[in-house]
Amino acid sequence: MLWLKAFHIIFVVSWFAGLFYLPRIFVNHAMASEPAEIARLKLMEGKLYRFVTPISWLAIASGLSLWFIYGFSGEWLNIKVALVTGLYAYHHYCGILVKRFADDKNVRNHVFYRFFNEIPVLILTAVVILVTVKPF
Repeated sequence: MLWLKAFHIIFVVSWFAGLFYLPRIFVNHAMASEPAEIARLKLMEGKLYRFVTPISWLAIASGLSLWFIYGFSGEWLNIKVALVTGLYAYHHYCGILVKRFADDKNVRNHVFYRFFNEIPVLILTAVVILVTVKPF
């Protein structure tokens, strides 16, 4: 079980790394004006999203496996599951944004993406507190 926990942590950290970096690329892309820079950012966005998506699946699968093995329960877990569901929705929306940027159909400015970039930080903070402190 310790190996599963270790890999779950590795997958979660990797998923969050992608979710921290991808919206930062969106910020740069929203400000870009040079065709070569735009092309490079499109490439980076697509590759990062395709790389981090299977990692998200591994994080979720390993988390569900831990849940079934250990039988965790409590209000903290219900909230955590809701937050992880929201995080996956955020991840999916990032995929929609990658497609919009690829099609040159972005309608938002860099300020939006600067705020959008903070959502995973808030979710990570809440999840870490829930898992370690179990306040409920």
